[in-house]
Order: sequence, then C-alpha cells, then structure tokens
Amino acid sequence: MLSTRKSNWGRWGESDELGALNLLTPERVLAALRLPTSGKAYSLAIPIQRSGVPNLDYRGIPQRLTMINHEDEAMARANGGAPGVGANEDQLIMPSHTSTHMDALCHVYADDKIYNGYPADQVTPYSGAAKCSIDKVGAIVGRGVLIDVARSKGVDLLDPGYVVTAADLRQALDDQGVELRTGDLVLIRTGWLEDYMANQGEMMPQPGIGLEAATFLAEQDVALVGSDNTAIETIPFDRNVYLGGHIILLVDNGIHLVENMNLAELAADRCYEFLLSIGALKVTGGTASPVTPVAIG
Repeated sequence: MLSTRKSNWGRWGESDELGALNLLTPERVLAALRLPTSGKAYSLAIPIQRSGVPNLDYRGIPQRLTMINHEDEAMARANGGAPGVGANEDQLIMPSHTSTHMDALCHVYADDKIYNGYPADQVTPYSGAAKCSIDKVGAIVGRGVLIDVARSKGVDLLDPGYVVTAADLRQALDDQGVELRTGDLVLIRTGWLEDYMANQGEMMPQPGIGLEAATFLAEQDVALVGSDNTAIETIPFDRNVYLGGHIILLVDNGIHLVENMNLAELAADRCYEFLLSIGALKVTGGTASPVTPVAIG
C-alpha cells in the first residue's frame, strides 16, 4: 500500500470485493432519495464516438459498426417478414476504459496486489479478473456531492497539470456550504473536459487531484470518486508517483473511480448535492465499464 494512514483491507472481511461501496447501506440510500428538490435529471456521460472526445491512443478508439439495415431484408424475408419490414442493428467495439467509465477495483495494483490483498496475477488474458471485477459492482445509488474546484478558484479551467490539494477541496466545499458524509459519491470538477470538448485542445497535461487530496477523500470515508478528466488524478502524476492517486483510492481503500464525467450542467446550476445513480455493465471479469451516471437535483 502507498499510504499507511488509511486502508480498508479486511474492513468488510477477507473475501470482500465491493470495497467502499459497502458504505451504501439501505439507510443511506433512503436518505439520498430525499435529496432532490427540483426533479431535474442530469446525464453525466459524454458520447461514445470515434472523435471529438478524450481518448488515450494506446487504447484504440470506439468503433460503432452497422451490422443490419434496410439493405439487409433477406433475413427478415426468410423469417416471414413482409417487404419494407426489418430491423437495424449495430455492433460496438471499444476499450472498456474510454468515454465515461468506471474503474473496477482490479484495474490497478501495487506491490503485486489489488484491493484487499488479492494477487495481481489473478487477472489473466483469457478470463480477465477473478476478483474485484466490474460485474461485482451492482447498482450504485447514493448522495452525490459536486466539488467545483474550478469555480472556487474563480476560473473556468484549472491550469494544465494543476495538482488539486486537500485544502482546495475543503475550500470549495466551504464555498458551497456542503459537508462530506460517510458513503458520499464525490464528483470533482476541474473544467478540463468542458474545455477539451469545446476546443479539442491538448490531452496532456491535465489538472486533477494529488496524493494529499486522494488521502483526504479516503479519510472522509467516501464510497466513490469521479471527475471530469481522464484519470481523476493530475497528469503528470503528483510527486512522480505513477498511479499514486489510483493506488490510494482503488488499491488501498477500495474506492471505485468514474472518469471523463460531464459535470458542466450540474456546475452551471450550482447543484452541489443530489441523488446519484450509476450502473455498470456486468462484464464478467472486466476491469472497467462504460457508464451513464444520472443525477437528480
């Protein structure tokens, strides 16, 4: 473990694969259901498409292929379909870690271990992850909290490579009049994604949380962390610790991460506290899944 100050290994038993999502108790879910006041629904996902969205080159780009359309009525005819009656179908080929997606707890390892001490080599080319895979996540419903660091600093976009500190998070929360609670689903706005989508600027460097901020969030006992960038943490990595924020959150504390979140509309409405629901695809053995988080303000 990178940080010895806080760890959730063994907290929910030696066989646990859910991590901090265990904090989303029925009582906390019911409390979250009482949060909405306007009834406005927000989609926090970005499009899945070949261009115009952030993507890391080594992962490849999403490909949507039309498999059947009006030119392929032979199958419909063979099954009794009348002329002019048919179906349209497509196929999606994409990396799991692209667009708006959730990292499973098996995604990152340190000292050859993933969350809860499971060995890193339990992820195999054929079967994927035997432990802590994305299909173990289930339904996520809870109190969402937006921490708008960019607005707190009076800017639309944090500087490239800016390291968000624990003090930055505390200040933004104080500015918003919001306090973190155990089991919160915390979303951090840097402004980076809005700028990239609008201007197609440089992918790197990116603002994001540093090691101190990651530790702060873990100490607040949050259930999930999301952000409007590609890695939650700053790139280049804080203090040159490769995947340091991922190690503190995912590996040490079992806190799932959601990357490339569209937080612009929530921020524009200054909606800082809301009901948040996230469902991951149940990809057996998967290290991640595309998601469409939905907030209700």
